[in-house]
Amino acid sequence: MLIGIDWGGTKIEGIALSPNGRELARIRQDTPRHDYDGCITAIGGIIARLEAECGTSGTVGIGIPGSLEPHSRLGKGASSTWLLGRPVERDLTERLGRALRVENDADCLAASEAVDGAGAGHNVVFAVILGSGAGAGIAVGGRAHHGPNNSAGEWGHNPLPFPTIHELPGTPCYCGKHGCLETWVSGRAFEADYARHTGTQTPARLVMEKVREGDRLAGLVWQRYIDRVARGLSVVVNTLDPDILVMGGGMSNVPELYEALPPRLAHYTFSTVFHTPIAQSRHGDSSGVRGAAWLWKDG
Repeated sequence: MLIGIDWGGTKIEGIALSPNGRELARIRQDTPRHDYDGCITAIGGIIARLEAECGTSGTVGIGIPGSLEPHSRLGKGASSTWLLGRPVERDLTERLGRALRVENDADCLAASEAVDGAGAGHNVVFAVILGSGAGAGIAVGGRAHHGPNNSAGEWGHNPLPFPTIHELPGTPCYCGKHGCLETWVSGRAFEADYARHTGTQTPARLVMEKVREGDRLAGLVWQRYIDRVARGLSVVVNTLDPDILVMGGGMSNVPELYEALPPRLAHYTFSTVFHTPIAQSRHGDSSGVRGAAWLWKDG
């Protein structure tokens, strides 16, 4: 049995899979925010409940909202800031009393979609998260790729390409820099851009309803959002030229994304052609937890 844990900023989800990917059990609970020890305890409890429900033990893979420094193995780059500088892997190993594998949550998304999702059959999968934040993961040959600094796929903390004078220097990011892609292309950024013009905070799904109704302001904000996503991904295509772009996160559920993004992305890439497929993640918000389980797929 393969157990996966998606340790998110708002929820912790656990799943048990059979070796062929059939779901056996699933548990989800709210994250004890800003309570590192509470999170470790919650993860241990979820795994115990999954194993009790299935009547057997399993391997454990865990996706975290950040990554581990490759030498010290301390948490880094986490939007859930209470993981920063903490010995995440060691503490989880001690709590569970077994070997486990820990990867960035976006890398788990990429691996999940590469194994049996929208990226199946593609060698190089670049999986994008457009949610409350923005990030990405890379899978090569069905396995997450992270590099010597464990930083591959940190797309959301690069600057917005081709900025206009009105986009400089950009808003502050939690990482300490200004104008990171996360502050332009996340779902929250889309909502914030609309709010700057209206003075009201409106959920993205309601803004998109206005777009469909022909509201001019909402339409302009949407077109600006697509342009920023396209600029951000053009650097990925120019540098990596992945076999497929798989979209995850809340904004990936907007059907218009798949109509509007390809021509804008083609406009910004260096090549005279753009044949890269752009697909919605097949497993939705369950991709991360499935990818965590797949960390042990080949033993």
